[in-house]
Amino acid sequence: MQPPKAADASDDEPRPEGGGQEPGAGPRTPPDHPAGSTLSTSEAAPSERVSGDEPLLPARVHRPSDLMRLLIGVLAVVVLFAVAAFAHGTTAGLEQDINKGTGQAPDLLIKIAGLVSSIAVLLVPVAFAIERLIKRDGLRIADGVLAAVLAHGVTLATDLWVSNSAPGTIQDALTQPQPGQALTDPVHGYLAPVIAYMTAVGMARRPRWRVVLWVVLLLDAFTMLVGGYTTPLSIILTVLIGWTVAYGTLYAVGSPNVRPTGQHLMAGLRHVGFRPVTAMRADDAPDAGGDQNDRGRRYVVSLEDGPPLDVTVVDREQQAQGFFYRVWRRLTLRGITQRRSIQSLRQALEQEALLAYAAIAAGANAPKLIATSELGPDAVMLVYEHIGGRSLDAVEDSEITDDLVRGAWRQVRALQSRRIAHRRLTGDAILVDRSGKVFVTDLRGGEIAAGDLVLRMDIAQLLTTTGLRVGPERAVAAALAVLGPDAVADCLPLLQPIALSRSTRAQLRRLARERSQREREAVLDASDAAKRARAQEAERAHDAGRKSARKSQRTEKQAEKRALDDALDEAREEDLLSRIRQEVLLIRPQAPVEPVRLERIKPRTLFSFIAGAIAAYFLISQVTEADFGAVVEEAEWGWVAAALGFSALSYIAAAMSLLGFVPERVPFGKTVLAQVAGSFVKIVAPAAVGGVALNTRFLQRAGVRPGLAVASVGASQLFGLGCHILLLAAFGYLTGTEKTPSSLTPSRTVIAGLLTVAVLVLVVTAIPFLRKFVVTRVRSLFAGVVPRMLDVVQRPQKLFTGIGGMLLLTGLFVMCLDASVRAFSGPDTPHLSYASIAVVFLAGNALGSAAPTPGGMGAVEGALTLGLIAVGLPKEVAAPAVLLYRLLTLWLPVLPGWLCFNHLTRKGEL
Repeated sequence: MQPPKAADASDDEPRPEGGGQEPGAGPRTPPDHPAGSTLSTSEAAPSERVSGDEPLLPARVHRPSDLMRLLIGVLAVVVLFAVAAFAHGTTAGLEQDINKGTGQAPDLLIKIAGLVSSIAVLLVPVAFAIERLIKRDGLRIADGVLAAVLAHGVTLATDLWVSNSAPGTIQDALTQPQPGQALTDPVHGYLAPVIAYMTAVGMARRPRWRVVLWVVLLLDAFTMLVGGYTTPLSIILTVLIGWTVAYGTLYAVGSPNVRPTGQHLMAGLRHVGFRPVTAMRADDAPDAGGDQNDRGRRYVVSLEDGPPLDVTVVDREQQAQGFFYRVWRRLTLRGITQRRSIQSLRQALEQEALLAYAAIAAGANAPKLIATSELGPDAVMLVYEHIGGRSLDAVEDSEITDDLVRGAWRQVRALQSRRIAHRRLTGDAILVDRSGKVFVTDLRGGEIAAGDLVLRMDIAQLLTTTGLRVGPERAVAAALAVLGPDAVADCLPLLQPIALSRSTRAQLRRLARERSQREREAVLDASDAAKRARAQEAERAHDAGRKSARKSQRTEKQAEKRALDDALDEAREEDLLSRIRQEVLLIRPQAPVEPVRLERIKPRTLFSFIAGAIAAYFLISQVTEADFGAVVEEAEWGWVAAALGFSALSYIAAAMSLLGFVPERVPFGKTVLAQVAGSFVKIVAPAAVGGVALNTRFLQRAGVRPGLAVASVGASQLFGLGCHILLLAAFGYLTGTEKTPSSLTPSRTVIAGLLTVAVLVLVVTAIPFLRKFVVTRVRSLFAGVVPRMLDVVQRPQKLFTGIGGMLLLTGLFVMCLDASVRAFSGPDTPHLSYASIAVVFLAGNALGSAAPTPGGMGAVEGALTLGLIAVGLPKEVAAPAVLLYRLLTLWLPVLPGWLCFNHLTRKGEL
């Protein structure tokens, strides 16, 4: 604890504005402090001080509410431009109706209104600036001027874009023709800066100025609209630009920080009838827990007469903490987040006061709320009776007795008897006083008249909280002793991480990482022991002969693998939630354990939706450029059916090529479905990335250990790369030896390519820096691949399946491309050999794998089309043939792939 800093209440501090009060002790309210009067720090006694280091508050804060308003404004501007572009008839009709309705207005009235509004729209901001400068609030004026300058720049840019580059429908909706072939400004050059200025300085938060502001704006807009100088959409766009730029400026530079200090707190306490002497920050108090939560600054205040007080100060900045997290929870969870993402300070104060009174009325031990008050426009305080104690997080494990845990459960039972949900029963919300009495605190996020689901979530949360401290056995036993077996068993479907608090989920993740580390250490220790035993056995068997040595080596490898599996089984630990379920099931074996579906939108569902949208976008962009008339009329449907059959068989070959490098037993049918699902995944990810990730995930779900799953997929990719290079070289040589009417000489191209690769290899091996870089990357990439390949080599059947599947996969794709070419070939079309088509396919597939676009889009089509033209195929045949091939191998499988992806996801296979 650092030495207290004396803070005389007569120091020059900003004065908070206003202060309503709800004192719980009426007689303490002095007659000279009527409710609603302005707090004055000059009335503090010289002896009053704030102990403990008051942190230096930043001069400016970035408010999430400003960011949200900025995003809403940008979205509104985009929607307005969309309406102007695509609803031309509606906007034109609206303008005609307005012109017809205002055409009868007297000219004299319009001129007078225009003169008054032109003067007032400039005079009102100046008057407000003078009023703020008199009150020494120049920072707000500076923010307003900056926002006005930026709004003027955005206005000029928008005017230039609409006048020179925007579509004609947008120009018609935002401008009016004037004599001399001139157009009116799409955005008013002076009105948008004025709106930005008045928004940034906060005029809208002052009732009198707000009325004057809106009268002036409406009058000015009316006169311009009637006079034919603007359009309705132009007025709306002007307001949106000024509003959006203002909040963007406020979020970028920050708003002036008006958080109350300790001196404001002292003045506020006097305002509700107390006589404070000192105020000590709770995190500096001797008996306070070290882990204070982030739901307000807490003080222990000593009085001239009477016991001390616990005071919580909440301001807008602290209230906004976790805003985006609360929004995400509200969007993704099913009807269990009743708290609004953004609450006013008045609403937060009233909710906590209501819950404090309700908890005490229900018989729970909760701090007694004595008084509440506003500390200016941006903060509130809540005054409680002081409870000297520690939070459960601050209590040592050895001090947590069964009576203490049962005391916590008694408070939950009292709350739930009146259907009150706490919603945050973590260790820092449970307070233990010096006598061992348990209190529940931090009720601001709770609910009254809560539903059964939320009440059961409280039980699941407290079970986890206590289980983390005393273990699942003692936690469940205490809950059963207080609530009974039925209530505890009913919470099992809610015993899942998504239903727990954020801090509890973080603790569970930390424990999971520690368990994984222990498992890895156990496996490594067993591996080292097996290697030492193997070395000793090899020394003893050195003289037994080569044949017996090989047999002994295979036996030792099998024994080492069994030892590793046994060590992993022994080191594997159940997670805390599973152990809690097991303890409850010992008492209620028939209790439901199937988790309740709490998530409205899972991250995987969101990924599927986004992926589907991206796939649809690319599909539409590809389809709109295709000449389907030629495809349908000229295609020979027999060859189209053959190409479709080859494409379908390719998924069986892909499953064979994967399973050939997986020694473990994996269902073949599900593997085929996973390859079909890969046709959906690769549409939204590069071809070389999406398939690898999906196959690795599938093997892990099928029971293959993560390291071995990665190694199997890596071995498959490595063999595939080798086969691809060998096939390209072989078919290139065969193509070069053929006498075909082709302008391409693949043999020379292949030779040149091989020579280029050889030169690059020599350069890399000759330069130490490049050699070290490549070796390090390759070693880390294939660290577990080589041992996995050795395991596969010892099983000829698996090796034959893997290599055969790769060759079959390449052959099926080549035949699919050949059938697509034959579907559009006429009598005069040159015939291409399989070798030539294979070279074109292999080259295009290599480019597709290297391209960063999903599914290799763009790169594959271009490479295949140019390759077919190069080997002698006319452009009129090559283009539709490639289109048909890509339709059958890329776009047509998207829908079946999406269905398989969702099916495997629901079954837990992905």
